[in-house]
Amino acid sequence: MRTDIFHPDFKAQPWWWEAWTPNNALSQDPPARTDVVIVGAGYGGLSTALELRRNGVGAVVLERGDFGIGASTRNGGMISGGTNLGKGLGGKSPIAEEFERLKAELMGAGADSLSVLEDIIAREKIECGLHRNGRFVGAWTPRHYDDLATKVETYNKYANAGAEMIPRERQREMIASDYYFGGMHATRAGHLHPALYYKGLLEAAHRAGAILCAQVEAERLEKIANGWRVLTPKGPIECREVVVATNGYTGDLTPRLKRRVVPVASHIIATEELPEPASKLIPEMRAIGDTKRVLTYYRPSPDGTRLIFGGRARFTAAPPEVSAPALYQYMIDRFPQLDGIRITHVWTGNVAFALDYMPHMGTDQGVHYLLACNGNGVAMSLRVARTLAKAGIIVFDDIRHEHTPGVAAAAWQAVGRGELIPFAISPHKLYTATGGVDRYSMLIREWQRGQESWQIEEQSINGHPVLRIFTDPPEGPKYSRAKRFVPEVAWPLFSWLRQRRDRVTAR
Repeated sequence: MRTDIFHPDFKAQPWWWEAWTPNNALSQDPPARTDVVIVGAGYGGLSTALELRRNGVGAVVLERGDFGIGASTRNGGMISGGTNLGKGLGGKSPIAEEFERLKAELMGAGADSLSVLEDIIAREKIECGLHRNGRFVGAWTPRHYDDLATKVETYNKYANAGAEMIPRERQREMIASDYYFGGMHATRAGHLHPALYYKGLLEAAHRAGAILCAQVEAERLEKIANGWRVLTPKGPIECREVVVATNGYTGDLTPRLKRRVVPVASHIIATEELPEPASKLIPEMRAIGDTKRVLTYYRPSPDGTRLIFGGRARFTAAPPEVSAPALYQYMIDRFPQLDGIRITHVWTGNVAFALDYMPHMGTDQGVHYLLACNGNGVAMSLRVARTLAKAGIIVFDDIRHEHTPGVAAAAWQAVGRGELIPFAISPHKLYTATGGVDRYSMLIREWQRGQESWQIEEQSINGHPVLRIFTDPPEGPKYSRAKRFVPEVAWPLFSWLRQRRDRVTAR
């Protein structure tokens, strides 16, 4: 095993920490109560807190360690824009077909995630070295090249990736290496400085009024009448909702969610300053990945002076003397001209994978979660967090039904207090949202133009314009209209909205 690869100033920590070191300067003690408690202060947790506060919702973020100590400052900082979601299921079956449909839908969300990332960076004025200059995926074998070629149309259709195949004879346009058998270039991708982005996101959440609590572990969740009690070493916190955003560090607080993810260690090295700019190795400062099962990914540092090289040196944590030589060998396999260049930093962070290679967001036993970004967390966690924070469309069922007076009362109380904005009403259902109702109303009007039996008229609830969706009274039992509404309106409408990348949450 080589020992001559380490620089005299070698550090077993992320190179990103040279620009910003994890710290707790913005930490506060947790309050006794709030609207939402978020467990985990990574990209997903902080983004959720930021979006909640922008919507006027109280948010407390609990981090069991120091701010920035986890994967959010330990990754490669690469953003794929939706072209790296899901590995697929083999064969022809209804399950495989549904998987591919869902994957295509999520590619659109992945493409949106890059736009969300750019919006947040611009809005919050975060200086994090964002380079949106594309990504090249090298084909490890000729068969892998052919497989990539079959996906280009899908990537361009659903993720707007701007992808094209680069044959081997043109490969040096992408990378100063003959290691691969050509590959795919996607223009809608790039990279940033993950620690500086984390710093900016942390400060933005603080400015927005989120209460950030470092060294405060969520020890237990207890269901209470009006929501949840979160037990911590600094006292209990009562809240309406809980969001778990622990990703690759999901633990025993939520055993069911822990079983959803497989934490996989991702190892990274940083070289010393190169004798020539890194753009000599990677023209246009692109991000690079490959199709090898034990993959590698690499990119220039934001200042273009070093190479940041990562991969699966081990699937679990390993000491530098084990992981660094393995990554170094991978690096010089691709760039023999770097043999002799020394390593200044080596580090590890946990990536959370799901068995279906898809990001997971939803509610489990009343607890909201966003998990398993599968190596796409820099941008994807932000898109998922924004979706979760805004709650999409909230549907209160049976609002006029004699058997559910409590639901009806809660729905109207939330609307009356201004916590939810109504935008549509139908037989037995009220549609509300926390924002963006003009868009939903517009979409519903567009949907209705293609319907023959269902009509729309405008009414007012609590000073807000609301679309009443109705049809002529049908013949039959007392509640046949409501039963007819579900198959004829609810599901087609939701599917129609989903195709336009609106996320729907039913309550």
